[in-house]
Amino acid sequence: MSVFVDYLIIFWGFFMIAIMAIGGYFMFRKFLKRLPKKDGKSTMDWETYYVNITKHMWDEEEKQLLEELVSPVPELFRDVARHKIVGKVGEVALAKSKQKITQDVLIEGYIIATPKRDHKFLRKKLAEKEIDTAPYEPFFQQSNNDYNSDWKRKHQL
Repeated sequence: MSVFVDYLIIFWGFFMIAIMAIGGYFMFRKFLKRLPKKDGKSTMDWETYYVNITKHMWDEEEKQLLEELVSPVPELFRDVARHKIVGKVGEVALAKSKQKITQDVLIEGYIIATPKRDHKFLRKKLAEKEIDTAPYEPFFQQSNNDYNSDWKRKHQL
């Protein structure tokens, strides 16, 4: 019986170390997003800025489409994903000097804001909504890292 208890204690120790490492990883990622960049604002500050400045540009139809597009995201992470996507959509709209958020701007911003592994869910949702993905193929072909620094210059229409 004591051998079983010994193994249980060892397993529990490794389990706790693994759980703390996973939690620490996500906390560290959040910490890195909060660090100010060269311009004095963090990534999260810019997201919040674009969300707030473009709040009035959203129509009900685009809000509903956004909700449908983020529906595959687990509910625990959905608010964070939605905030990131809305921030990037707002940034795209302002870069293109749009007066309101359109379906095209929403989809383009969604593609830019999400990692490549999530694009299959977006394609599936767009197919369900009978929205043609052909105009967005150049965005789908690039990785998320390709957008980071100068996506505005590369994709401005």
